[in-house]
Amino acid sequence: MTQTNQDGDVSEAQIASHWREEERIHPGAAFISQANMADPSVFERFTEDRFPEYYREYADLLTWDKYWHTTLDTSEPPFWKWFVGGKLNASYNCVDRHLDEHRNKAAFIWVSELEDEEDRVITYQELYVRVNEFAALLRDFAGLKAGDRVTLHMPMMPELPVAMLACARLGVIHSQVFGGFSGAACGDRIVDSGSNTLITMDGYHRSGGMLDHKVKADEAVAHAEANGAKVDKVLVWRRYKGQYQSESPMVEGRDYFVDDLLEEYTGRRVEPVSMPAEAPLFLMYTSGTTAKPKGAQHSTGGYLSYVAGTSKYYQDIHPGDVYWCMADIGWITGHSYIVYGPLSVAATSVMYEGVPNYPDAGRAWRIAERLDVNIFHTAPTTIRMLRKAGPDEPAKYDYHFKHMTTVGEPIEPEVWRWYYEEVGKKEAVVVDTYWQTETGGFLGATLPALQAMKPGSCGPGALGIFPVIYDEDSNEIDPGSGKAGNICVTRPWPGMMQTVWGDPDRFVETYFRKFNKDPDSKSWRDWPYFTGDGATQSEDGYYRIVGRVDDVINVAGHRLGTKELESAALTVQAVSEAAAVPAIDELRGRVPEMYVSLKPGYEAGPEIVAEVKGAISTIIGPIARPAHVWVSADLPKTRSGKIMRRVTAAISNFVDVGDTTTLANPEVVEEIRQAVQSAKVAAGQVPKDIPQAMIDEIRRFGEDA
Repeated sequence: MTQTNQDGDVSEAQIASHWREEERIHPGAAFISQANMADPSVFERFTEDRFPEYYREYADLLTWDKYWHTTLDTSEPPFWKWFVGGKLNASYNCVDRHLDEHRNKAAFIWVSELEDEEDRVITYQELYVRVNEFAALLRDFAGLKAGDRVTLHMPMMPELPVAMLACARLGVIHSQVFGGFSGAACGDRIVDSGSNTLITMDGYHRSGGMLDHKVKADEAVAHAEANGAKVDKVLVWRRYKGQYQSESPMVEGRDYFVDDLLEEYTGRRVEPVSMPAEAPLFLMYTSGTTAKPKGAQHSTGGYLSYVAGTSKYYQDIHPGDVYWCMADIGWITGHSYIVYGPLSVAATSVMYEGVPNYPDAGRAWRIAERLDVNIFHTAPTTIRMLRKAGPDEPAKYDYHFKHMTTVGEPIEPEVWRWYYEEVGKKEAVVVDTYWQTETGGFLGATLPALQAMKPGSCGPGALGIFPVIYDEDSNEIDPGSGKAGNICVTRPWPGMMQTVWGDPDRFVETYFRKFNKDPDSKSWRDWPYFTGDGATQSEDGYYRIVGRVDDVINVAGHRLGTKELESAALTVQAVSEAAAVPAIDELRGRVPEMYVSLKPGYEAGPEIVAEVKGAISTIIGPIARPAHVWVSADLPKTRSGKIMRRVTAAISNFVDVGDTTTLANPEVVEEIRQAVQSAKVAAGQVPKDIPQAMIDEIRRFGEDA
C-alpha cells in the first residue's frame, strides 16, 4: 500500500489503509417522519455551483440587526470574511429572541455529580435575567467593553454559560480554559490573549470529591505576572452560595465573590451590543507540547450561523427535545453544541457537573431516564469508558434516544456497534461527526434522516463542505482506491476560525501552506484547508479518519494509522481500550507497540497478548504486528477521558513523560513505566543515543497540532 519513487525508495506520500467496508444502516421511519431535514432537495441547494450563497440558509436561522451585503469576502486569502456588513449579537440570538415563545421553557437543566442534590432548571426568562445582571457587573464593575478579552477558568456549572453569554452581550471576547487544566496553562492563555480579568470558581465536585479550584487562579495570576501580564480582577463564583470551598485565601483588592457583587446589579438590564459579523466572539486554545497553544479566533456571525444550522439539521434539535451533550464547555464541542448551537435553536440543554461513571456506570442512563433525554451526544472516549465499566447497564433503564452523536475522534466499529445496539437500543440514529477546534462545527457527518450510517465512518462532507484527500505530492487520491492521505477542505465555510490570535503567519503556515498552489493567488480555490488528519474515502463517498498525520507510525516505509491499529485491537473480546504508539527499532526505524486495558472479568496473561497480536496481524497484516502488547489495569487519561498517547509513547522509548498535571489518573504512569521499562531492560531493548528530533516527535505523539 506504499508508493515508490523513481529511485525505488518508499515515499511518505501514502498512509497504508486496510479498513474493511462495514454495513450501511438506514434510519427508521419514525425518525425520518419528525426530522428537521428530510427533504432530499437540500443536496441540490448545497451543490458546489451555489457556493457561497447556500450558507444563507444557515444565516437566515438567526436574527440580524443589519443584513449583510456580501456573503463571502475573499479579498485577503486565507482570511475569509463571512456575511460582511451584517450586524448581530450572539447573546440576543441565544436568549432574548426566544422569550416571546419559550420564556418559561428550560434553557438549561444542570445536574450535580452528587445524586442527592437537586437539579437546577434555568428557564429562558431566568437565563435572560442572570445574563443581563452579570453583563452589567462586567461592564460597570470590571470596566469591560467590546473587544476586550476575558479569561474564564470554570468547571461545568451553569455560571459558565451565563458568563459566556454576558461577555457576548457586551461584545467582550471570552477565552474559556478547560477546568482540568493547571493554573500555569491558564496563565499562558491569559498572557497570549492579553486579558486582565479572570472569572473562576472556588470548587466543584469531581469523582466524589470537592476539588479546590480557586488555588489554580492564584497560580494562573502568578504565572501570568511572571510572563509580563497583570490580572486586575479575579471574579470568583461560589459552588454553594455563601460557602467558600477553597483553602486559598481571597486577595484583597483583586479577588471578589460574584454572588456578593451581584446584589448591587439585581434587576439591571444591558442592551445587547450590535456587533459586526466578523467581530471575534471567543478564543479557543488548542493544546500542544512543543509550541505555545494556538488561540483559534472564532467570529460572531459566521460561527453562530454554522452552529445554528448544524444543530438544527445534523443534531435534529427541536424546541421540544431534551438534548444532552455530555462533553465539557472547556472544549469546542461544549461551546458549539452545549451553548451556542442548542440555544440558538431554542433547545433545552442538559449540563452535568461530574464524571460519567460516578458513582457507577449506570449514572448517565439514570439521568437520561429521569430527564427524558431523547438526544445524546458524547465522545468515543466516554463511550469506551462506559462500555468497559458497565456494558450491560443501558438495558436496565427505560430511556429512549431518537438521536446520538459521537464527537472528538474516530469511533472504532466495535465500539460503534455497542453504542448503537446497547445505548441506542437500535432505535436511535447515530451521527458520527468529524471536525476540529479550528473548524467551529461539523466537517463530515451523515444528515440523519437522509443518509445511512456506517460504523467507523463519519460519512460524507457536511452540507457545503467538499473535502479532498491529497497525497504528499498534492495528487488527489481517488475514492475507493483503498489508499489514505491528507484530508483537506477545498473551500471556506462560515464556522471556520478567522486566524490564530495575534499570529496570522502561524495561521497560514499551519493550515494552508502545505497545499497552497500560489501564495499570491486571490482565489479561494488555491487555498485548501489542511486539517492535519489522515483519511481514506470509500466508493460511496464516506470518509474514514485514520488519525493525525503526525501520529502515523512509519514501519519500514509502511505508514500505519494509529486508529486502524487500535480498532483491530478492540475486536478482541477482552479489550476495552487501546493505544498504539511508535517504538524506536534499530532495524525498521519504528515498530508499533500497543497498550490495552481490559473489560471487567478478564485478567492479563499471555493469551490476551497473543490474541491482540493475532488480530492486528490478521486484520491489517504482519507488518503491523506489535512488537509488544502491554496490558494495564488503566491507561493514562486526561480529565475528559482522552488517552494520553504521548505518555505511553515516552514510556516505550525511555523518554521523560513530561507534564502529567492534567491527567485524571497520574498514579498509573509510574506503574506502567516500571512494568514496561523493567521488561525492556531485561530484554536488552533500551534505545541508545536518541536524536533530539526523534525525542520531540515522541513527545508530541498523540497531541493536538
